[in-house]
Amino acid sequence: MSIAAIENPTPGRALRIGLWIAQALIFFVFTSAGLVKLTTPIPQLAAMMPWAGQYSEAFVRVIGLIDLAGGIGILLPALTRILPRLTVLAALGCATLQVIALVFHLSRGEAPVTPLNLVLLVLAVFVFWGRSRKAPIAARQF
Repeated sequence: MSIAAIENPTPGRALRIGLWIAQALIFFVFTSAGLVKLTTPIPQLAAMMPWAGQYSEAFVRVIGLIDLAGGIGILLPALTRILPRLTVLAALGCATLQVIALVFHLSRGEAPVTPLNLVLLVLAVFVFWGRSRKAPIAARQF
C-alpha cells in the first residue's frame, strides 16, 4: 500500500453501495409517508395512525411536508450532484426527526411502532456519517 493511499484512502465499494441503498430506503419510506400524510383525508389517516386524529390537520400536513422534504433531500442532491451537501443536511434532519418521533411515540405508550423509527434513525446516522466523512459526493462542475 502506498503512502498516498494511507493518507487519502478512498471509500470501499461496499460502503458506497451501502450508502446508496440506505439513501434509497430512506427516500422510499419518507416520501411515501409524506405523501400519505399530505393526501389522505384525516379520518382515514387517523385509522392508520391514531395520533393523526388527535392533532390539528395543519400539524399533520406539516409533518407530511417535513417527511417529503427529508426523503427528497436524502437522495436528489446526491443523484444529481447539485448541492450534494444538502444530502448530509437531510440525513441530519431525518435523524433528528426520528429521535423526536421516538420520544413522541414512547410518551404516548406506542412502543410497538418504534422499531421502524429506530431503523430509520440508524440509516440516517449512517448516511450522515458516510456522506460527510467517508464517501462525500463531489458537486457537479458546470
